[in-house]
Amino acid sequence: MKLHSSLTVNGRVYNAGEEIPGYFVYPFFLVHMLAFGLAGFAMAYGGVPVEMVYMHGGIAILVYLVFYLSIFGPDEVKWMFINAGLGLFGIVSQIDWILSLFGKSVGDFPWYVHLVPFLYFVLYTFLLRHAILDLAGVREDETTRPRVEYGFVGVSMAFYVLAHFLEG
Repeated sequence: MKLHSSLTVNGRVYNAGEEIPGYFVYPFFLVHMLAFGLAGFAMAYGGVPVEMVYMHGGIAILVYLVFYLSIFGPDEVKWMFINAGLGLFGIVSQIDWILSLFGKSVGDFPWYVHLVPFLYFVLYTFLLRHAILDLAGVREDETTRPRVEYGFVGVSMAFYVLAHFLEG
């Protein structure tokens, strides 16, 4: 994957336009973000004061966004937020399904409690999509890439609908 701006990792400088290994980037961020996302989820829905949730989650999300801008570029990050707005049903159904595993629902909490978990969900889904594109080797393939992207959307939608009915 090509960097969109310079980045320093463990003292090594990677310049804008330079290729960095996806086999390092994706596993690291997927595991790291999963841990922080789970912590943010537990804090938000576990009764921790919202100020602490915003401080913990806000700092982490800001740091992830800096990395996303460097790795994926501003245009991809812009579309991440546009698609998140369009996919609000999916996000709500997923968070509601996860909360149902603990006997709770999205409606049990004020809207501002959902901000950090929703942002983690958006960031994680974005990262997962890019990992799939790179693992399938279709990021630069204009013929095959749309099919993989449509497959990702189809599987995501099927999962959202299934989760909605399972929670129901």
